[in-house]
Amino acid sequence: MVAKIKSGKSLIGALNYNEHKIEQGKATLLEASGYLKDHRDLSFYDKLYRLKDQAGKNQRVKTNTVHISLNFDPAENPDKEKLVAIADAYMKGIGFADQPYLIYQHTDAGHAHIHIVSTNIESNGDRISLHNLGRNQSERARQEIEERFGLVKASSKSKDLKPEKIMLNSVQYGKTETKRAITNIVNEVVRNYKFTSLPELNAVLNQFNITADRGTKASVINGKKGLNYYVLGSDGEKTGVPIKASTIYSKPTLRRLENSFVLNEALRRPFKDRFREKIDRACAVSGSSSAFQKQLVKAGMHAVIRQNEEGRIYGITFVDHQLKAVFNGSDLGKNYSAASVLNRLNISSGSEGPENMVPAISLSADNIQTTDNGSGLSTVTSLLEILFHTEQQEAGGPDQLMQKKKRKKRKRLNL
Repeated sequence: MVAKIKSGKSLIGALNYNEHKIEQGKATLLEASGYLKDHRDLSFYDKLYRLKDQAGKNQRVKTNTVHISLNFDPAENPDKEKLVAIADAYMKGIGFADQPYLIYQHTDAGHAHIHIVSTNIESNGDRISLHNLGRNQSERARQEIEERFGLVKASSKSKDLKPEKIMLNSVQYGKTETKRAITNIVNEVVRNYKFTSLPELNAVLNQFNITADRGTKASVINGKKGLNYYVLGSDGEKTGVPIKASTIYSKPTLRRLENSFVLNEALRRPFKDRFREKIDRACAVSGSSSAFQKQLVKAGMHAVIRQNEEGRIYGITFVDHQLKAVFNGSDLGKNYSAASVLNRLNISSGSEGPENMVPAISLSADNIQTTDNGSGLSTVTSLLEILFHTEQQEAGGPDQLMQKKKRKKRKRLNL
């Protein structure tokens, strides 16, 4: 069994997420602990007001929402009574036995799993500390439950129980429910990958046929630092109706993501040398762009090539699916910029012919090794060919500066 705990500030958001699943026929409310009515007789507002009333006993605490998922091995299919018993045992094990909580069974994935919504504010107004809750109380409770109920032990598996591996599939427009697919992928990528800009985020999302778009400069969504998430078609074009970041449970707007950019800059820093080593090895045994790409894939990486409309290569971004980190080549050092990498491969960055262009690649999940935490990647069908970020160059005289500004303006208008 794998337990995942999320804390937040929106009880109604966590509740809406699960209630929406019920409306779609993809979830069932199994039990309501700490409520005066039977769970079958509860209205939406009965469920919400009980939790809000409890949380309201301490107005100083902002983080008052706990949203837990318990995930079982794909070979296991516990019945409803067993799921409720497991949920009750888990909540007792983490110190939430006396809290009001709702237990939902979800049926929208390839493995049995339940969601539990509660609050960490006690009836006397005290706050249950969430610090290291997942590492300490949750881990002990998980192990005890596995023994007591005869469940497959998470530590005995090759971590295939992780929801990320089961749920992360490349989105195919018209074949999957758009909002659910985008929500699953965006949440997992934002949570696990270390990126420091919107283009770097898109370098990962595009592997699942999704892109984050901030709109034009004059648009309302741009002014409010929101984002629209689109499914990409076979040619990389935005397809269908976009999903607003504000409608996704975790609300991955640009304003929120910018708070992560600075933190991710520090978190990814220890991986620089490992990036360089992998790229150096790939360059050393490659005599062509395709061979270079194949060597990167074997190392759990891929390279996103950035080209202008004339086909001239002006940037390269590396994504490592093992380290869950993203770097622009120039951020790794001069030897890893697009021009330097192409020079090491004896490839021109010009546009004289197709043989001089590094082609976009399609990756297969079979060629990408899983990470230490068990997260895997499913079929990858497309690459982001152009990211909205040019490499820094030395500025020349006033005429050169004017030419550079004009070029940048034309690019923005063509996007």
